[in-house]
Amino acid sequence: MNTTIDEAILAKAQLWLTENFDEETKKEVKNLIDNDPTGLTDAFYQDLEFGTGGLRGIMGVGSNRMNKYTVGMATQGFANYLKKIYSNLPQIKAVIAYDSRNNSSYFSQISADVLSANGIKVFLFDALRPTPELSFSVRYLKCQGGIVVTASHNPKEYNGYKVYGDDGGQLVSPYDKEVINEVKKIKSVADVKFIPNKDLIEYIGETVDNAYIEKVKALSLSEELVKKYSDLKIVYTPLHGSGVKLVPWALKEFGFKNIVSVEEQNISDGNFPTIKSPNPEESAALDMAIKKAQASNADLVMATDPDADRVGIAIKDNSEKFILLNGNQTSVLLVYYVLNKWKENGKITGKEFIVSTIVTTGILKEIAEKNNVESKEVLTGFKYIAEIIKKNEGEKTFIVGGEESYGYLTGDFVRDKDAVSSCCMIAEAAVWAKNKGKTLYDLLIDVYTEFGVYKEQLVNIVKKGKSGADQIKQMMLDYRENPLKEISKIPVVKILDYQLQIEKDMLNNQTKPYDHLPKSDVIQFFLKDGSKITVRPSGTEPKIKFYFSVKENIMDSKDFAKTIEKLDEKINSIIISMGLNN
Repeated sequence: MNTTIDEAILAKAQLWLTENFDEETKKEVKNLIDNDPTGLTDAFYQDLEFGTGGLRGIMGVGSNRMNKYTVGMATQGFANYLKKIYSNLPQIKAVIAYDSRNNSSYFSQISADVLSANGIKVFLFDALRPTPELSFSVRYLKCQGGIVVTASHNPKEYNGYKVYGDDGGQLVSPYDKEVINEVKKIKSVADVKFIPNKDLIEYIGETVDNAYIEKVKALSLSEELVKKYSDLKIVYTPLHGSGVKLVPWALKEFGFKNIVSVEEQNISDGNFPTIKSPNPEESAALDMAIKKAQASNADLVMATDPDADRVGIAIKDNSEKFILLNGNQTSVLLVYYVLNKWKENGKITGKEFIVSTIVTTGILKEIAEKNNVESKEVLTGFKYIAEIIKKNEGEKTFIVGGEESYGYLTGDFVRDKDAVSSCCMIAEAAVWAKNKGKTLYDLLIDVYTEFGVYKEQLVNIVKKGKSGADQIKQMMLDYRENPLKEISKIPVVKILDYQLQIEKDMLNNQTKPYDHLPKSDVIQFFLKDGSKITVRPSGTEPKIKFYFSVKENIMDSKDFAKTIEKLDEKINSIIISMGLNN
């Protein structure tokens, strides 16, 4: 036996050699014990945390991996929560969807089995579906909860599991904590009811699809313009994911007739064979689509991630070259279009609002204010946007919202990011611009000329495994205990620490409470020149994220390219000064 294995980890692993686990699992665990101490440590050094968003992790055997048993234990905890909260109902109901990842269908069936074994009625989609349709389905089917099996845009080794409340939004405090507590009470797989009550599992599909698409179609703000420019050529790729059916369907319902597929990527495959990563935030993911667009002289390129809640786009610049937009730029176009159309259509009454996150571009607030629309800001995570929508139901109207990580939402019938409806609204923005004799690129520059050029950049520092998690904790501790007084020779004037809920005035050396938002492990540095740097560990990946935002006003659209270069240089200087360029 390898003596380098921690005794507690070894003892934990040996529990997986008992009769409660299947033979294949026991064989794989035994192999780790005998031959791979590092792999064994990573697989068992902790329990895969059921966090505020659910589970996400690498697939494989072990307590720190996504597998039948960790999914089963999480689902048992969720079942216990539902039975506790809704004990007065004669029948508790939940809906389950899944994406194209390896084992997603299997994990969704395990989840359905466990819920049904606990007496909960389950609606299980008959094939892969987008996350936003799951969110919609919770309320449409009058369920008390929902589950979607997905790891969103993570690498192929990952899978995940998100839970939803009766409003169709991911759970927020205190409900998320209550579910977490119930999951923590499940100490052994022996506590999990794996044998299903098949009478309580109902497979669903087309009826819900039709209802969802009807709601998406009703979002249209420029029906006549779409008819006029119905030949707008759109290249769309689902990146081997669940958008393959509903995105083209929704676009056609809007009236767009010229949709070009990237056939190789229409194949639903959790190995994502044509791309390194199924993340539309990464330029390489759109390479095939852009080549197709160039070859076919298309107007617009769109790509959605595996569970079709995020969308990345590419548009033509003034030299007819396709350029990728980041999440902030796409949100600028979407929000600017939607608010201006609401204004044109006389729909703004003063009781409307938009929502963005603390790391999303500040220009959205300025666009909203100019249109007499309130702008609300929340922590990173779309569940907080859903929470704000729920809190304002019946009093104020949510129009549109988004976050820098390529997630957007128009309307409130979905309570999560929705790439299906976003693709339609972005395409509609393109014909709105075209009717003004402009491209989306022209429109973007117009917005920046009006409100100032905002430039944002995200830097991810990956730290894998237990040692990586420890390093990330230490980095956050260092920023708190030794706060930066200047960055790139620019004085830090203010620091917001959302975990400690304090605001530090660095110029006057004063600290005061800051409790406008819930606690979160996030630190923001505000510089004298208006720049902002946000630091936060990822809640779903082994990363620490650095968000940079800089701004400069321009007098003429001709100055745009030069200003972007200047702002890129400023961000690069900040990155180097913080030692993040290595």
